Amino acid sequence: MEKTEIRPRYAETDQMGVIYHGNYFTYFEVARSDYFRQVGYTYKRLESLGVIMPVLECGCKFLKPVLYDENVYICTKCYWNEKIKMKLEYEVFDEAGTLLAKGFTKHTFVNRELKPMRLRELDPEFIALLKETSEVSQCD
Repeated sequence: MEKTEIRPRYAETDQMGVIYHGNYFTYFEVARSDYFRQVGYTYKRLESLGVIMPVLECGCKFLKPVLYDENVYICTKCYWNEKIKMKLEYEVFDEAGTLLAKGFTKHTFVNRELKPMRLRELDPEFIALLKETSEVSQCD
């Protein structure tokens, strides 16, 4: 599980002074990019090879509010299967370790023409890193 630190900005709050719910998905995107960087294969590198990972589904359960300027940590865990689907799960914690939110995004791999890609079309180094750093699952 990889960890990303985020300090929410004032512009990300709503009228109640808490982080607007839609911004969690931006945080998840930051954590997703960070996850790939931390495991050694950047999303930028993947895209340079013509591979794009569109979001197929996403969700979030809000347990406690995140406030402006309150450091939060997002722990990201990756699951994938050989049907070329990937699920990333995110847990948002405050500095005291309290779980504030849980979310997920599901992805697939497509080329620049938005055509689905097969496992054999992906960089073998990327597949090896997935196998090494994530869990194989039925992430349908």
